[in-house]
Amino acid sequence: MTGRNDSGHSKRPVVLCCVLIVCLCLLFLYFSGSSGQVGTTALEYGTKFSRSLGWGSDDGEDGSEESIFGTGDADDVKPKSFPVCDDRHSELIPCLDRNLIYQMRLKLDLNLMEHYERHCPPPERHFNCLIPPPHGYKVPIKWPKSRDVVWKANIPHTHLAKEKSDQNWMVEAGEKIKFPGGGTHFHHGADKYISNIANMLNFKDNNINNEGMLRTVLDVGCGVASFGGYLLSSNVIAMSLAPNDVHQNQIQFALERGIPAYLGVLGTKRLPYPSRSFELAHCSRCRIDWLQRDGILLLELDRLLRPGGYFAYSSPEAYAQDEEDLRIWKEMSALVERMCWKIAEKRNQTVIWVKPLNNDCYKRRAHGTKPPLCKSGDDPDSVWGVPMEACITPYPEQMHRDGGTGLAPWPARLTTPPPRLADLYVTADTFEKDTEMWQQRVENYWSLLGPKVKPDAIRNIMDMKANFGSFAAALKEKDVWVMNVVPHDGPSTLKIIYDRGLIGSNHDWCEAFSTYPRTYDLLHAWAVFSDLDKRGCSAEDLLLEMDRILRPTGFVIVRDKSTIIEFIKKYLHALHWEAKTVVDAEPSPESEENEMILIIRKKLWLPEAGSHVSST
Repeated sequence: MTGRNDSGHSKRPVVLCCVLIVCLCLLFLYFSGSSGQVGTTALEYGTKFSRSLGWGSDDGEDGSEESIFGTGDADDVKPKSFPVCDDRHSELIPCLDRNLIYQMRLKLDLNLMEHYERHCPPPERHFNCLIPPPHGYKVPIKWPKSRDVVWKANIPHTHLAKEKSDQNWMVEAGEKIKFPGGGTHFHHGADKYISNIANMLNFKDNNINNEGMLRTVLDVGCGVASFGGYLLSSNVIAMSLAPNDVHQNQIQFALERGIPAYLGVLGTKRLPYPSRSFELAHCSRCRIDWLQRDGILLLELDRLLRPGGYFAYSSPEAYAQDEEDLRIWKEMSALVERMCWKIAEKRNQTVIWVKPLNNDCYKRRAHGTKPPLCKSGDDPDSVWGVPMEACITPYPEQMHRDGGTGLAPWPARLTTPPPRLADLYVTADTFEKDTEMWQQRVENYWSLLGPKVKPDAIRNIMDMKANFGSFAAALKEKDVWVMNVVPHDGPSTLKIIYDRGLIGSNHDWCEAFSTYPRTYDLLHAWAVFSDLDKRGCSAEDLLLEMDRILRPTGFVIVRDKSTIIEFIKKYLHALHWEAKTVVDAEPSPESEENEMILIIRKKLWLPEAGSHVSST
């Protein structure tokens, strides 16, 4: 008996130790599997705090109608701080995170570039921490100097300078990186290359803007976006597009330079732009297999080009004489002929095709010709998460009869009501009143910002809910550009924005935006949080996402209901933001209750010291 009792006592500690070890192992696997590293207390997955307050639910399982923003009561619970993400996450793009793809074991087709498309983390794997700036980060160099030079510490990646040293993409210069304006097919400068394209098209004075008729450009596989950067001086704006691929940080360099850019890829999904958005598409040695899947990628460009739009292609297939390049050229020429494109000009290393002005050529094609026309029920402006199709998007009947877009030349098109307003049942009068209203609002914003910001401190701006783009239109005289974001589930007003000669993207603010951290100087959030409240997504996640994409010393303008303004104010300390101005907004016909304006500035903080740095 005594022996058995002693044995039981001796075994009990062993059992407890085993249980403890198993628990510790499970915890280790949980946290290492989430973050990809061990022992990081500064990195947390999941929005545990938000879930404790009833946030972060996408489906509203509890059926509650109560606002996630509460009542605005000052006694509401608020967080004291957010942890700081590990340094290795200083360039995190949550929906384009290669580590997440590996951890979630997603089965993706690498040949179709699916691994470069958006794959967002589920709510339980959201980062609940602040993205730190890299060590030595400095306030970015101001535009227009930034087109040609940036701080190396802000983007400490120089492999492209070595890899592309013979092409003049970028050059290391002490603490800075310089951009001579070169590219794979324009070693002697983007300006000369652009002038040559205009000359090939017989544009007056070799000016690419063609007297205001060429305004919006899509640059596919843009590199560090020197092509788009040099177009700006001709009053032409490009959406420079590239994936986060083996040539990493191309888009990060572009945005650091102050050049409009977006992380994206021609893969399996439509690009987040409406049909007939661009006058010119451009590809300079972009390493895209245009013949794959019955030409589906060329057909996506076709969807995006306006009537009479151009595709400028600089690549060996257009000029080389080896057997493989000749084969590709022959097949590509046959494909674009069936698509009714014609060669506008072919010279040296570049060919320029032009898209037809109407549907006549499509109607003349023999029955059964491939690629076919898209089905009549297909909406060419539905893009968010929509698979590409290998079909030709014909013009609507009115556009076919007009033989073009009917758009005014730039800059008149910025304020001229475009014909596609009729698609949305919007009158010219409504459009003009919206333009006038936002002109007044933006003037008010700038008067509020005036004492707090230097004239050249703001370059990259995002309008998080752009509607018709009138906020951006009101900034025409400022040396800035605006990424106009339109909610994916609302009216398709993004085509109106492009028709005004502006650029933008569809997006879902329940997810992270496709950009690097620290890429925008000013975020404008008009009723964005109110919309989020209706959908039941996490307000905390959105604040952290705004902090991720906002540059240190950058500004946020929130225009929303008073309860939301009070809610956001409770997070300022946790985010290292500071309120600069809070005022009542002028009455708004779109809002059920009076709005307020909150202007915030993000501090430049150093994670290693836990301190703030002067933003002057």
